[in-house]
Amino acid sequence: MTDDEKLYDILIPPGVPQKIIFAITEKYDVKVVERMEKIKFANMEGDERELLAFRGKLDVIQNVEKDMLEQLRAFVEEK
Repeated sequence: MTDDEKLYDILIPPGVPQKIIFAITEKYDVKVVERMEKIKFANMEGDERELLAFRGKLDVIQNVEKDMLEQLRAFVEEK
C-alpha cells in the first residue's frame, strides 16, 4: 500500500477468533487498526467502543469481507 491510495476499513466483529484475524493478515495486504465506533445494542445505545478493523484497498477489503465471513461460518459449524 502506498500513502496516496484511498484505504477502506471493515470492522472485525467482537469475538472473531485470533486465528482468523492472523490468517487474513497473512493472506491479504491489510493492516489491523483500532477504531472508535458507536454501539447500537439494547442498553448500550450511543456508547462508543474501540473495535478492530482491517484496513486496505477497496478490492482487497471486499475479498477480506467474503473470506472472513466464510471462515466464521466454518468456525461456527465445527462447534
